[in-house]
Amino acid sequence: MNNLMSVSVHDAPLPNACVLAGRPLRPGTRLEDTARFSDDVWHLAPAIVQVQEKTVKLNFPTIPGRFRPAAKRLFYALLCLELESPSGEDRLAIASVRTAFVEMKRLLTWLDSRWPADRVELSSISPVDLDRYNRHLLALFPHRDGAREAARAAVRLLWRWRIHLGNDQLRFDPLHLDGWGEQRAQRGRENGTDRLPEDVLGPLLVWALRFVDDFAPDILEADHRWRERRATGTGRVDSHRTDERLQQLLDDHVTARRPLPGYQGKINTGHLAATLKCHRREIDKRREAIDAVAAVVGLADAAFVDEGVQGILDGRPWIKAVTTHHALPTSLAALARHLQSACYIVIAFLSGMRDSEVKHIKRGCVEAKHDEDGNAYRWRVHSRAFKGEDDAEGVEATWTVCEPVVRAIQVLEQLQPTSQDYLMGALRHGPGRPEKTGVDRAVGVGATNLNLNLFAAFVNELCAERGRTDTIAAGQGHALRLKTRVFRRTLAWFIARHPGGVVAGALQYRHHSIQMFEGYAGTSDSGFRAEVESEQAIARGEIYMEMIDSHQHAGLAGPSAEEAARRLTDFGERAQFQGQVALDRHRLKRIMKRHDPAIYLGEYITCINDPAKALCEKARRGNSEGLPSHGGCLPLACRNVTLTPENIVAWQREIARLDKRIAARPTLPPRLRQLLESRRAEIVEFLTVNGQEAVPA
Repeated sequence: MNNLMSVSVHDAPLPNACVLAGRPLRPGTRLEDTARFSDDVWHLAPAIVQVQEKTVKLNFPTIPGRFRPAAKRLFYALLCLELESPSGEDRLAIASVRTAFVEMKRLLTWLDSRWPADRVELSSISPVDLDRYNRHLLALFPHRDGAREAARAAVRLLWRWRIHLGNDQLRFDPLHLDGWGEQRAQRGRENGTDRLPEDVLGPLLVWALRFVDDFAPDILEADHRWRERRATGTGRVDSHRTDERLQQLLDDHVTARRPLPGYQGKINTGHLAATLKCHRREIDKRREAIDAVAAVVGLADAAFVDEGVQGILDGRPWIKAVTTHHALPTSLAALARHLQSACYIVIAFLSGMRDSEVKHIKRGCVEAKHDEDGNAYRWRVHSRAFKGEDDAEGVEATWTVCEPVVRAIQVLEQLQPTSQDYLMGALRHGPGRPEKTGVDRAVGVGATNLNLNLFAAFVNELCAERGRTDTIAAGQGHALRLKTRVFRRTLAWFIARHPGGVVAGALQYRHHSIQMFEGYAGTSDSGFRAEVESEQAIARGEIYMEMIDSHQHAGLAGPSAEEAARRLTDFGERAQFQGQVALDRHRLKRIMKRHDPAIYLGEYITCINDPAKALCEKARRGNSEGLPSHGGCLPLACRNVTLTPENIVAWQREIARLDKRIAARPTLPPRLRQLLESRRAEIVEFLTVNGQEAVPA
């Protein structure tokens, strides 16, 4: 590409070299229009391909002048993909480059305040300098080991990328200095994100669905009227029959006993003029009639966007009206933002999508499959997946979702103007927001986190006003801090555990878990299945510990009872730590990963998995595609079966159910009766062979 040739170790980059050469660029961006090496400020926005990420720049005039050439060469090497990277070094993402720039500026500013003026080459940095800088970091961030770690990582770039720094390359690796590194607890690959507890998630999801299904029509109607008014506000003024039209408007207010729109304690004549599409002076001429009506119906704190509210809460409208003043709790700007947050909650929690994946959903992203009668029975959402992908621009991905997610997306499509493709883009109702910004982007993680907590605060205020108890609160002594990353983690927990309660019952989590493994979480590379399986393993581990503590493994029955008891005993011994049973989640996760007994508790049987004896494995091997056959389980014949007391009770209930069907009147058809009696006989024989009573005493 013209002047974008690779730079050797000793050559300085050409002044006109494009610093983003080789980087994926936003659609419609030309490389020749991007930042050059000679520029004082490098704008990196063209290389930010995820629509929710912030625009960043590298402002080199903020770096001391004597170190600026070295800093430019370092960051050119980090950014330009056409430049050879050192062996074993991965290219930094744009956001990581920006972080490294901030930390490098910290180091160079510190050096500038301590070095003599004639000391300009970074190669003269000594171990003594870095020891002092390390002590500076300890004093600056005494309780933030992560911040100290980020600062030290930026210093090491001078060593790791030294082949591109010429006379400014660091002469030693700081990693080997005494005291440079710190001992930190090893987290490994464990997902450290806390899940939302049920008493938070339940109200949060219910209120989000309430906004999507019950309150959205009011907000969308107000939004529609607001857009109409903006579209016609700059058009031709209609002075025809102003008296008649004003009188009709005033009569409507009197009939409905609805206050006139106000602003700072006075009649909002500008709003009345906009409503009638006339000059404000036409309204001022008729103030006597307007004041007379105001004396009867009163003045509102703000103008209304929509005169009627249809959504009902506790038998009455959920708010009095949607207002225009953006600072009021019930303004269109605030309510539209809450509606967008509600849609985000529904989509993120009920789809398992990451924040970046939700932010990339676009208008028309839903694909529905219909039965022969035209009824939709399955929905898929198309977006982009980024994590774990080699392509920085992400890959096309599909999620199979439930109907509430589709309804939330449909609301977002109405809430955004048709010119906005990305449905999680910034809304334009607040002050200083033009109808068309020219940039089709999505809001960032920070803004979404803020809006999620504003949504919860609004709901809690509404609950306090109505005397409701279904608030979104973290519990006494705990502050509520909603974040985007908790939804995926929480869904994985629920699917793995299938808990009871209002939320699980209403949303049929077992149905969702089946969908999840049919593509509900997108591609297999999305990692969601691994998260669910991890949660399932931990759940089994906790059950094992309960069985061991209550000595249930001594009372098992069935063909594999002895093997089950042996595995549980061995697991219990491995879970011991200094004489105590390990209940720590992270330690239990490690034990399950290394020593999983492979015991799977079900309603009717407990499977002690041994592939050599598993009849379902034989069914799988007979499958032409080599896939597991969920219908291949033969519990009454398989030698991998053991029975817990709960399993035995379940079989006894099944026998009672069969007896009731066999004795039903009118008499069953002979073939059906024969099948039921045969099934009963098999179960009775199975229990008898394993030393159990077919009918409880």
